[in-house]
Amino acid sequence: MFRAAYGSATFGRDAGFESATFERDAFFERTVFERPVNLGPLVCVGRVRLSGAVFSGPVNLSFAARRLECRRTRWSSTAELRLRYATVDFAHAVFEYPLTIAAEANPFMLPDGRLVEEQALAGAPDDKVRVASLRGVDTAHLVLADVDLSRCLFTGTVHLDQLRLEGTCSFSGVPPRTHWRRWRPVRFTQRRTLAEERHWRARRPAAVSGWYTAGSGAGRVGPAQLAPVYRALRKAFEDGKDEPGAADFYYGEMEMRRHDHAGTTRAERGLLYGYWLLSGYGLRASRALGWLAAAMLVTIVLLMGFGLPQDSPKQEATGTVPAGGGKVTFEIDKADPQDPTGERLTGERFEKALNVTLNSVVFRSSGQDLTTSGTYIEMVSRVTEPVLLGLAVLAVRNRVKR
Repeated sequence: MFRAAYGSATFGRDAGFESATFERDAFFERTVFERPVNLGPLVCVGRVRLSGAVFSGPVNLSFAARRLECRRTRWSSTAELRLRYATVDFAHAVFEYPLTIAAEANPFMLPDGRLVEEQALAGAPDDKVRVASLRGVDTAHLVLADVDLSRCLFTGTVHLDQLRLEGTCSFSGVPPRTHWRRWRPVRFTQRRTLAEERHWRARRPAAVSGWYTAGSGAGRVGPAQLAPVYRALRKAFEDGKDEPGAADFYYGEMEMRRHDHAGTTRAERGLLYGYWLLSGYGLRASRALGWLAAAMLVTIVLLMGFGLPQDSPKQEATGTVPAGGGKVTFEIDKADPQDPTGERLTGERFEKALNVTLNSVVFRSSGQDLTTSGTYIEMVSRVTEPVLLGLAVLAVRNRVKR
């Protein structure tokens, strides 16, 4: 085990460090690698610091380290970083060719078949590879594979819609339990979120517990900055044919638009609020079905109380029979439905009200005789209930389509 400091050095040939173990930090800041680089596999108990380094040729890095700092590095050729344990900071890095950051599931293997010893990292909480920041990076050529993005900072990233995510790339979620805000319970539907949204929600005056506070470098971004980030990630998932995955980022985009008081008008925020309340932006089928059930129940109660007549009007035939016989003409008429009196909540009236309501859901007329009030109740239900049913179907489709 040893320490290494190569700040501002220039390597004119391959710098291997194969199977090396660094007991503290390994410094390669502002180092210039003029030829193809195959660095590692190596183990670093502390940080591997490559900030400001320049890679002129193809690069293959294999590190098992606590942290990898690549701020403002320049990659002038293809590169592959295979990592274990590391938290990667790639802020403001520049690369012109494809670059892959991938998590290695198993310990690195040396050419002779031996495994790289990792006892120095035995105290690490897990072997996840985490990305801490991609701010200022042009991700058009970036590929991330099996990495943890739950605390990654994305604002300021360029061409984020062209980012490629392979394998299992995890994002942070929402608080898992029901929380209380003043007098009412708040329960968040599980979805993938950005770290910056969690930071923003934690800063809000009425924030519930469970959102973590801002970390170093998170800044004070808000909904206006986060909506384009969610939109770009949504497009990246859609281009990867992952429509259900893109749905979470569409939900996040709409949430940021709903909370953006600077770039969204009050009328638009009102529409978004209604869309969220009724169906979770067309993504929460249970919410739309709940409102549909409530609307049907209200319709049934109103029809039983005011919409169904006291008795079904009967047809009456009136006419005049000539004294000497001959042709008889009858006029068929029916009395107007009468408002109900007496007992209204009966089984028979419930059956009739249910029939009218179910027909309204599918935008049909039941043909049932109704009072004037009942006619208007049916008209309203024939507009609102099919819309709620359509929102529920849309939400299911958005979760299962490919």
